[in-house]
Amino acid sequence: MLELLLHPVRLRIVWALSGDRVRTTTDLCVTLSDVPKTSVYRHVALLAEGGLLEVADEQRVRGVVERHYRLRRERAVIEPEAGAAMSLDDHRHGFAAAMAALLAEFNAYLDRPGADPYADSISYRQGTLWLDPDELAEMIGELRQVFLKRAGNEPTSDRRPHLMSAIFFPTERPAREPRRAADQA
Repeated sequence: MLELLLHPVRLRIVWALSGDRVRTTTDLCVTLSDVPKTSVYRHVALLAEGGLLEVADEQRVRGVVERHYRLRRERAVIEPEAGAAMSLDDHRHGFAAAMAALLAEFNAYLDRPGADPYADSISYRQGTLWLDPDELAEMIGELRQVFLKRAGNEPTSDRRPHLMSAIFFPTERPAREPRRAADQA
């Protein structure tokens, strides 16, 4: 599952099908217009073979069967055990794939006619928070609740999909424990 998910083009396909969207490979080629069509078809096939995509519908179009794909959300997850077993190189590769996919998505947004980052409330802020492990876990739980509150939103004519990316990692090694006065003497 790790190798299947941790690829920039496949991540973008997963994102394009998130939110219970159903799309054909042709639709995905339009959405990922910067990716060669043959690559989109190949990666869709890999995701379908790996069980991440399911065929939601099939229609005959000019003598060819056109498949409509849906993401199997329960499969598009890296289980905690698999995440814990990842090597540092696996994490490096996964992060690079996620950042490459994110950069490609942002560039695709900017290349669209009428792109207006200010009007679309585009945000790419970074900040530092000082947290102990319990505070970090609590904050992640709170953020998870915020996102879950909106995760069930159905597509409507006035809703647009928004890509959210949260990245948490410590920026420094843990500080040494302060020395006690008795130890200093």
